[in-house]
Amino acid sequence: MPEDTNRSWTLASRPNGAPKLTDFELKESPIPTPGAGEILIATRYHSLDPYMRGRMNPPTPAAYTAPVPVGGVMESDSVGEVIASNSDLFNVGDIAMGKIGWQEYGVLDGRDARKIDPDAAPISTSVGILGMPGLTAYFGLFDVGNPIAGDTVVVSAASGAVGAVVGQLAKINGCRVIGVAGSDEKVSYVVDELGFDAGVNYKTENVAERFQALCPDGINVYWDNVGGPITDAAVDHLAIGGRAVICGQIALYNATSPPQGPRNIARMLLTRRARMEGFLVFQFSDRFQEGLDRLAMWIRDGSLKYREDVVDGIENSPTAFIGLLNGANFGKLVVKVS
Repeated sequence: MPEDTNRSWTLASRPNGAPKLTDFELKESPIPTPGAGEILIATRYHSLDPYMRGRMNPPTPAAYTAPVPVGGVMESDSVGEVIASNSDLFNVGDIAMGKIGWQEYGVLDGRDARKIDPDAAPISTSVGILGMPGLTAYFGLFDVGNPIAGDTVVVSAASGAVGAVVGQLAKINGCRVIGVAGSDEKVSYVVDELGFDAGVNYKTENVAERFQALCPDGINVYWDNVGGPITDAAVDHLAIGGRAVICGQIALYNATSPPQGPRNIARMLLTRRARMEGFLVFQFSDRFQEGLDRLAMWIRDGSLKYREDVVDGIENSPTAFIGLLNGANFGKLVVKVS
């Protein structure tokens, strides 16, 4: 490949159901040139996250942001080295993070990029625990879930990039935490390494029965990353005054028809005087530095651990993303580009 070529993954077609490799196209183009106030970043890592599946859908009135256009570069947070700068905010050689997408080089307005200190933590963490996933966990738990010491907190997709942080933050806050994951290995990880109090393997255990046994007084805070039957069971076991925090619905992202769910959610919320609330991390953007500072503090003192699942090579991005939607990753999934 010529040294002046940029490789980028674009959306070739909108999926019907689960994405296929043919829904993506790897294109080559000239490396872009930054304009006034812009910087050119050579990507080292780009993130893969479940929300990207929604960006592949056609526009809908319910969407909270515009989808990736067919032919457009797949969206993601990326981090890399500034190799050209027309911005007073960045020098050549700085490390910067922003929405570059699945590509080897990207141009950003310097005001839209975040400068990363490579000595503070591995730069890959800027798209993980010290990026959108970590901030999602922090604000969603503390500002939406409002945990109180002694509460029972249940986290779905507990070993993933967001769930693992949610559970640990709840433990730091003095809560009892139960994690739901899709393998015995992942359950062992959240219990034995991250300090959760118990775990449930939703693929081999009856989730409703396990919730009944592990949460005899009900679930005070349920963190929903998945939707589907796990969420149905959690809502059935909400405590009086319980809170369900809706972060993601990965079990439904590939659905081709409206899901058929239970009819008792409203009744359970009514009789338990509970609430169910969705949120987007961007609504807390004016407080991101607060969240980053506290997350970094807990990482430094050993209270907060993280695990990364690193895929080598941008050519493997679509395969890794399809695996993510099927639960194949273990920890925060990132692609090492260079």
